[in-house]
Parts: sequence; C-alpha cells; structure tokens
Amino acid sequence: MLGPRLILDTADLTDVAKEHRVTIHSFADDTQLYLHCCHDDTASTIIRLEHCIQDINQWMAGNRLKLNIDKTELLWAGTRRLLQDFTFPSLQLAVDVITPKQHARVLGVVISADLSLVKHVTNVSVTCFHHLCQLLHIRRMLTVESAATLVHASVTSRVDYCNVVLDGSLKVITNKLSRVMNVAARILAGTRKFDRSLTQLMHDNLHWLDVPQRVKYKAIILTRHCLISTVPHYLAADCVPVSEMTQRCYLRSAAGYQLVVRSFGLRVFSVLGPRLWNSLPRLLRNTNHNTTSFGHSLKTYFLSEY
Repeated sequence: MLGPRLILDTADLTDVAKEHRVTIHSFADDTQLYLHCCHDDTASTIIRLEHCIQDINQWMAGNRLKLNIDKTELLWAGTRRLLQDFTFPSLQLAVDVITPKQHARVLGVVISADLSLVKHVTNVSVTCFHHLCQLLHIRRMLTVESAATLVHASVTSRVDYCNVVLDGSLKVITNKLSRVMNVAARILAGTRKFDRSLTQLMHDNLHWLDVPQRVKYKAIILTRHCLISTVPHYLAADCVPVSEMTQRCYLRSAAGYQLVVRSFGLRVFSVLGPRLWNSLPRLLRNTNHNTTSFGHSLKTYFLSEY
C-alpha cells in the first residue's frame, strides 16, 4: 500500500508548480522544474522559482518527505554568446545558495548550458572505449557470439541510449560515436586498424547502421509508438495523421499514412518524427505491421541505402 499511496501524493506537486506558472516533470526519485524568460527578466524569474521551491519544500515536509538540497542543481540555458556576455543569478534557498552549473544530467543525458551535446557524447565515448579496452584483453577467449553480446550490452546500448537528441548535430560530434562503433566492429572481427573493408564489415556482416542512421531509426520507432498509442499522451500528441485533420482528410497524403509536419524547430520531436516518418516508403508507413517486423523492415531499408 505504501508505493501507490506515495505515487498518488506526489502527483500534487503539479498543482503546486502550476500556482507559480512553472513547468514540472516528475520521475521516480527526481523532480525537474522548467522556466522560460528573456535575459532582462532573470531576476523576477529566479524569485518565482525560489517561491515555487519553498512551497514544494513545505508540501514535502507535510507529507514526511525531504527536499535534498545537496542534489539540487541550477542550469541557465541559452546561446553561447549570451552565456558569455551575461551573468546569471544564483538560487537562494533559505541559507543555501545554488550556483548555476555548466552541465546537468537529465535522465542520463548530460545537457550543457549552451544546449550542445559535446559533453554528453564525450562521456559516452570515454565509457565505451573503456569497456572496449577491457574486452580486447579477453577477446581471444570468447566466441564471436559471446563477444557480440558483450559489445551490445556495454557499448552499442550506450551509443543508442537517448540518441534521438543527436539528430541535426554537427558531424564532428557524431564522429566520436562513429569511431566507437568502428573499434567495436574491428574487435569483433579481429581486424587491425588500417585493414580495409570496414564499411562492408559493419553493413554486410554485422548489419550495423551508421550513427546518423541509428538516430533516425530510433526516432522513427518512437514515432510509430506514438501512432499506436503506446507512449505518454504528451508525445503522442506530436504525431497527428493527416487523415485526422478535417481540412486535409481528402488529400492524397491522407491516404498515404503521412503525418502533419509543423513549420518550426527542425530538431524538436514534433517536427523530426513526422518529417522522418513521411520520408519512408508508403509500405513502411502502414501501422498494421507488428513492431518486430516493422523494425526489421526499417533496418533493411536503411541498409539498402548504402
């Protein structure tokens, strides 16, 4: 009875945040608050955030919970030039002062103040290379199947985790992950650094996609889950079929299982997902296929483009 009761009680945090016009995302052991403002309104915004956190602290105290000040972080996000030319205020919580940080971890993804993912990709690359070095020492004692299992568990799973946020990133950023995949492929195949046919090894033998295609693959899979209603509503609302629009239901695109694409924000999911979905062949856009067969067909489609 304790678990469901706590889940029902913490749902009241949303009402507390709404009173201060603050957006809130709550997870099992983490609560994130979001505010948007111009650089001239940072003083009033930080005060509003302080009042919101004070009310949340009072609510937690009344429900036998405790706000962990030591794990509270503040991140001001903006353009790189704005961050260099402007000094952002700190967060004052009673006697504690939370100074702004340059990086913050959100569900395992390191978000920088300038909204770049350089720090995140660097951390993933370092961790993957560490595991690959450990695997290299024992590779001779493993079969190909065992080595492939270790690579998928410790390397490719990290490369693919939340990789949708990498869509539209500069090639210099995604190249770090591409080098990780290249080394992993060479370790599995037992080839050397300067041996040729690495592309053939990855695509034809291992059936691996390049990093940009892996990003697109994950985004399209997520879009399909939105269409079959297996994701939360706030994600499903970003993928609207053309056939459900009254003013467009008679267009040819409505019969082709296409989605409505918004005209702003190329990297936001509400634009990225429908745009990639509409670029697929009509046969793949049919949602009547089960998820497993769709994933195989989608991967085959990307491999055929090489």
